[in-house]
Amino acid sequence: MGRRDHGGSHRSLLSEGEETEMEMFGYKTHRFWRALCIAGYIMSCGALLLVFYWKPAWGVWAKCVPCDLQEADVVLLRTTDEFRVYSQKKVTWISLSALSQFSPEGPSVAGHGSLLNKVIMKPELRVRCLQVQNIRYAWDFCAKRFQKVGVLEDSHSCAEIHARFGSGLTSKEQDVRRAICGPNAITVEVPPVWKLLVKEVLNPFYVFQAFSVCLWFTEDYIEYSVAIIVMSLLSVSLTVYDLRKQSLRLHRLVESHQSVLVKVCRKPSGFNTAKGDLVRSILYPKPMNFRLYRDAIRFLMCLIGVAAVGMVYAVCVFTLSGEKAGEVVKKALDVITIAVPPALPAALTTGIIYTQRRLKRKGIFCISPQRINVCGQLNVICFDKTGTLTEEGLDLWGVVLASGTSFQDVHSFSSGCPLPWGLVCGAMVSCHSLVVLDGKMQGDPLDLKMFEATHWEIEDSDGPERKDGELADAVIVKPGAKAGQVAGRGVAILCQFPFSSALQRMSVIAQELSGERHVFMKGAPEKVADFCRPETVPHSFSHELQLYASRGFRVIGLAHKALPAGTRVASLTRAEAESSLTFLGFLIMENRLKSETRPVLEELRAARIRSVMVTGDNIQTAVAVARKAGMMAPGSQAILVEADTQAGPPSASISWHLLEEEEEEEEGGKANGDSGPEGNCTNFGGGAAAAAPGDDAGLGHFHFCMSGRSYEVITEHFNHLLPKLLLNGTVFARMSPAQKASLVQELQRMDYFVGMCGDGANDCGALKVAHAGISLSEQEASVASPFTSKTPNIRCVPELLRQGRAALVTSFCMFKFMALYSTIQYVGVLLLYWQLSAFGNYQFLFQDLAITTVIGMTMSLNGASPKLAPYRPPAQLVSPPLLLSMVLNLLFSLAMQVSGFVLVQKQPWYSPDSIFSACSPGNTSHTAEPLPSASATLGNATAGKNADSGYKSYENTSVWLLSTINCLTVALVFSKGRPFRQPVYKNYLFVLVLAAQLGVCLFFLFANIDGLYAQMDLVCTPGTWRITLLVMLLVTFAVSFLAEEAVVENRALWTLLKKAFGYQSRSGYKKLRRALEKDPAWPPRNRSDFSPPSVAVHVRGAKEVYSNPAFVSHEKPACCLKT
Repeated sequence: MGRRDHGGSHRSLLSEGEETEMEMFGYKTHRFWRALCIAGYIMSCGALLLVFYWKPAWGVWAKCVPCDLQEADVVLLRTTDEFRVYSQKKVTWISLSALSQFSPEGPSVAGHGSLLNKVIMKPELRVRCLQVQNIRYAWDFCAKRFQKVGVLEDSHSCAEIHARFGSGLTSKEQDVRRAICGPNAITVEVPPVWKLLVKEVLNPFYVFQAFSVCLWFTEDYIEYSVAIIVMSLLSVSLTVYDLRKQSLRLHRLVESHQSVLVKVCRKPSGFNTAKGDLVRSILYPKPMNFRLYRDAIRFLMCLIGVAAVGMVYAVCVFTLSGEKAGEVVKKALDVITIAVPPALPAALTTGIIYTQRRLKRKGIFCISPQRINVCGQLNVICFDKTGTLTEEGLDLWGVVLASGTSFQDVHSFSSGCPLPWGLVCGAMVSCHSLVVLDGKMQGDPLDLKMFEATHWEIEDSDGPERKDGELADAVIVKPGAKAGQVAGRGVAILCQFPFSSALQRMSVIAQELSGERHVFMKGAPEKVADFCRPETVPHSFSHELQLYASRGFRVIGLAHKALPAGTRVASLTRAEAESSLTFLGFLIMENRLKSETRPVLEELRAARIRSVMVTGDNIQTAVAVARKAGMMAPGSQAILVEADTQAGPPSASISWHLLEEEEEEEEGGKANGDSGPEGNCTNFGGGAAAAAPGDDAGLGHFHFCMSGRSYEVITEHFNHLLPKLLLNGTVFARMSPAQKASLVQELQRMDYFVGMCGDGANDCGALKVAHAGISLSEQEASVASPFTSKTPNIRCVPELLRQGRAALVTSFCMFKFMALYSTIQYVGVLLLYWQLSAFGNYQFLFQDLAITTVIGMTMSLNGASPKLAPYRPPAQLVSPPLLLSMVLNLLFSLAMQVSGFVLVQKQPWYSPDSIFSACSPGNTSHTAEPLPSASATLGNATAGKNADSGYKSYENTSVWLLSTINCLTVALVFSKGRPFRQPVYKNYLFVLVLAAQLGVCLFFLFANIDGLYAQMDLVCTPGTWRITLLVMLLVTFAVSFLAEEAVVENRALWTLLKKAFGYQSRSGYKKLRRALEKDPAWPPRNRSDFSPPSVAVHVRGAKEVYSNPAFVSHEKPACCLKT
């Protein structure tokens, strides 16, 4: 039953405009079709039910008929992204009749326009709803659609909600809301082990393995069947263990954040909150769009198609020979299990497990192993700044005092010389909000650093100085043993005007214990200067501020004024206290780069991987840090892009300003006199080229820098410019968490593979949506991130890239080997089917278990190369080099096996009627024994050990030896080393296993032990033929190795072919780069443009504010620091 058009009411959108938007279709269960499906379940022994489990849409179409959503009892959901994933949900009813004091006639909750009143069917008092990803949707009988419940009415403002619900909800409304919306909690259920086990076992790969094992058991192929069962159980157990561990971790984290009970009036509740949205995104992640996995499925489909051809061939051959139908079916089904190797999932999983263990030894923990391969394709890494590239805290670097209309020399705190007493020292010891709790100072880290630099101390609340009324509640600070020369005995902080991000300043009224009173202010320099008398602000104020900000310092302004004697502190307003101040100077705070930052970024640049800074700090500081870190190569230009809205048409403007690098000037020399690492920002080491290498090397001589506000305006009014800006965007400052996530998604739309490295909760959104999120914190950010580094620096990034590239190459090697192994065996079996024969059970067992399984477990042990190559490994199986490698090796193997099969029949000692004619020509007792007939061959396939198995023939021996040793040579050829993995000879276990297997195979080739040959279904052949087989193998290996090294792995050859055929990359960012390289007017410099008079384009997520009440941002804007 397919879907039919049923008008507009059959289809609707769920969560329209949100990230979780889905299409929904209404269906009603049809009894007749449902009965037919149940009969199909029984007749197919559950196979049809399994198909419907894999394809829920098929089940809905088979059992239901389309209908209006209002009448539907089943809803079919389809995601609106590129994956188009289907799921089904049952529509349920909630009865409210049991609630006490419920009036069916009147409104159920306050306000007739409330959504909750519209979803209740009256007078039945029932609610029609469905649950999707932990969010409850109820049917709105007025709007005729499903609407999200669980929030207070969104149409009301916060003031209206406070007025209406400020006194709380009545018990009746509480009951109604609890029944309709569910509990106001984020509950992460830990699924039981049996559920996880069933879900994993029902994976199509494991179902195919179960089918193969059952078939093999009917043919007495018991040993390998047991081996496959053991490996599958091990793989399933490890997967279930990891899933269970991750669920427990998420459950405990969510529970820890819900341990405090606070009664508040909140609009969203439960999973409708920002925190709930984060948890849901972890529980229901989007499918990963990685070409390797798509190509692998397509390739398996091709193998199934090849197997179908082999099945037809087998049916024709054995049917024409008059074999029994049961044997024909077995032989035909055998072809499927040969062409499509059941051990393939386990073999591919093994490489991922090994890489995960190597990462764990390096202190990098992974909760999403399938992302490891994706790390091998990353070509853009976005970094948070504070705590990621730089140290978490700030250090006090120095003080620049104002003297009339100029600034004095810098007083550097790194010299160890204490700051002498004065007005600046008075501001530093008093203008803060520190308190002493349990004998330890507590407060803002910036305040702590500032206060500790003075070597003063905060006195206990019961100190001897607290005698009069005003000092009774004051905070007393006194000089410590290491403080500079002090005229008085200390300072009392009488009154505080606290800091706020809107005001960007704080002030205090302080009194020297010797008698004088002062007002001290500190905050954003521009704001502080606004409250000072103009004549006290030096003329070089802007230049000096720009000088330090451009070098990555955080600058705090200081000011004061003396209060007249007798001023009543309690009567002073903030406006009165903060008027007519005298500017004192700058407090310079230093945010140092981590020692690992610059070497890591240089390593990434050498590997042609872009680095992008995404921070909440101000733009000038971010640009300075980017230059010091090496994100911007020496000589490259930084272009500041500023966009803003304006009244009237045009609605927005955008300007482009060239940021000049600070050269060594007199002021610079003065400022850097004691700076040490904070020297001239143009003095970079390493001698990097002006054009930054990488995928965008052609445009690497300039870098765009912008703020979050500009990014928001550009996405809405200059959307056509956004990809061009992102192509060379390096610094994104003042970015909110939602804007960080939006930036990552925009880069992904340009076909970049994006990694995100951050350490705070404000990075959770970007860590979640990136191809590979790397958290440097083991707190909440680690739950949203697939990778967590135990070491809090970015050294983990190149390590993850190295391991990801090695894992990706390993996956290709394993896939190619498993595909070639199955194809080699497939060719050999079909050749023997021509004679109504096949490989014996122990021959299959040796190839499958002793050769392929052992190679699959050791081939993946190659470690990652210690150096990042300047290019990435291929990401798709359908690329010409990989396809050519597969085709060439398949042809080489086919030619060798066919040659062996044909040539053995042309040997003078060959006899189709005797298996002893080659080695015992004079033994009449042997030559008189004919080969078994075709019927006997199939009938004796499961005979006892003392009887002839019926598989023995010269063709069988030749083809089996050739195919078995060919598997070894293919494994050696496909086991890639440099540039992404360590050389194959360093994989000691693999080399040892390969040597042992080759020794055993050569022993089989040249030995002539009757008991061994009888067990392995081999026959004796002359020595010259054995040498001929060895020569054929050596020639095939040499040709295969030469083709792999000289053609498949020859990058220069493929580059030449691309140029010859005019091939160009289809990646979006490369197309755009080629177009911009031909544009002489790009990039714009020192000009302004205006938005076209068209409708603004809204990019989802760019304007939304990601407010997560469960987490606190660790990164504070420079101008909004609590000062």
